[in-house]
Amino acid sequence: MAQRRSLRVSRSILCLLTGASITLSLAAQAPAADAKPSPGAEMQSFQIPSHGSLMNGLMYVAAGPGPHPTVILLHGFPGNERNLDLAQDMRRAGWNVLYFNYRGSWGSPGDFSFSHGIEDVASAVAYVKQPETAAKLRVDSTRIVLVGHSMGGMMAVVGGAADPSLLAVGVISGADIAGHIPEGVPRFAESTVAQKMGKRLEAEGMAPLAGCTPEGLGRDAFQHAAQWRFLSRVDSLKTRPILDITSDDGLAAENDAFSAALRAAGDQHVTTLHLATDHSYSDERLALSAAVLDWLKTLPASTTKP
Repeated sequence: MAQRRSLRVSRSILCLLTGASITLSLAAQAPAADAKPSPGAEMQSFQIPSHGSLMNGLMYVAAGPGPHPTVILLHGFPGNERNLDLAQDMRRAGWNVLYFNYRGSWGSPGDFSFSHGIEDVASAVAYVKQPETAAKLRVDSTRIVLVGHSMGGMMAVVGGAADPSLLAVGVISGADIAGHIPEGVPRFAESTVAQKMGKRLEAEGMAPLAGCTPEGLGRDAFQHAAQWRFLSRVDSLKTRPILDITSDDGLAAENDAFSAALRAAGDQHVTTLHLATDHSYSDERLALSAAVLDWLKTLPASTTKP
């Protein structure tokens, strides 16, 4: 009888101890009442001030508290291919991605021009670097990268060369618009060159653009050709990682010349890839995304403490 009572007591004590152990284990796993959940991925829309106008922009904000490295994704002329599938893929890989429309394009107020677009890139960089904006959008202001497609490639090259604080520059079928104007063309030929270039630009479709004419854009390129040619920007970019992706769209030769010039100038971080597809990379979207993501993985790590 005493043995049975002892056994029942032992079992009761064991149950109590086991229950206490489970309770303690669950308590250890449960988050503290005051612990804040890690923020998820999100979309933020806003307007970016640029020279008196407000550009329409949106940020694909990566999950987690950050701060996150950030790509500024630059669209082409007029911008039918926005590459927002790349934005989603980059965000999944831990990068913020800012997309915006230049002044005078796709509903952003103001007048469109190549000159304004280059100014708008600088305005976008300055916007995401503002302390209050960087905190809200979880931006690591020491790791900002420009990635541009077509005309956006020109914006990335010129904008990246002008701002040494930018970490790297990616070019996807970059359109070296000023490079199509031969060096040494006399000033009196401006009208002829502008008209010819304007016809090519008009053929691309200008309905989404405001405050500009085809010939006016041609004059803009003619007047700034010396500053905007890709080869004229090599010395300013030769110390930074460069991605240069080409396709079968007729722009590969000028991009290959740019990459070769960077390497000849001593840049040991030039990554190139050719994909046999059209200008919009219509049937190589996955390969294009993989190439961009692989390149982003090679960029230097952040110096910002979370």
